[in-house]
Amino acid sequence: MPGFGDLVQKAVYLGVGLASYAGEKASKTLAELRTEAQKLADEMVKRGEMTAEEARRFVDDALRQAQAVSTPNAPPKQHSEPRRIEILDEDDEPVQDSADQLRQRVKDLQEELRRMQQD
Repeated sequence: MPGFGDLVQKAVYLGVGLASYAGEKASKTLAELRTEAQKLADEMVKRGEMTAEEARRFVDDALRQAQAVSTPNAPPKQHSEPRRIEILDEDDEPVQDSADQLRQRVKDLQEELRRMQQD
């Protein structure tokens, strides 16, 4: 079955080629982003809207965010404190339910689901 081996080899080469191409495109896009961010930062420094240090941080942050978007499988950064999550109800008001109330609500919904499945 020599045809199968050739097919596998071509598939591997295609995968490597696509990965290489995607890497080159990402590098090129990041380089363009860096150039544009640097131009914007330089213009803002020239106008006096930010300091040189703020401009450097702005460019670094923009690149860091772009790289985070381009590498979704990267491990998340550890934050010094937990991220706050606000749960809103239908009226967009914060929900202040206790754990017991939430457990009871889940039980009620499970019971309602069982009744609906029996009908």
